[in-house]
Amino acid sequence: MLRTPVDGTRLRILAWLSEPGTAERGLTADDIAAGLGVPRPVALTHLRLLTSLGLLRTGRCDGRLHYRRDEIRIAEVTRLFEKGW
Repeated sequence: MLRTPVDGTRLRILAWLSEPGTAERGLTADDIAAGLGVPRPVALTHLRLLTSLGLLRTGRCDGRLHYRRDEIRIAEVTRLFEKGW
C-alpha cells in the first residue's frame, strides 16, 4: 500500500514530513504538490490515503489544513512489519 505507485511518492511524503522544521508545522497539500512537482489533486490523493491509514493527522493553521506524521501510528505499523505481518 505504501509502495504503490512504484515511484515511492507516499514514502517520500512521509520522509519529508519527518524533516526538522517540517515535522513541527506540517505541510499543506499545495506544499506537497509543489515540492513533488505534481498537480494538487494527485498530492491530495496521496495525503488522503496516508491519512485514512492513520499515518498522517491533520490540523488547521492560519485557516489552512496542514498534514503531519502520526509518529505513534507509524511506530505501531513498523512493529507489525517487524513481526512479519
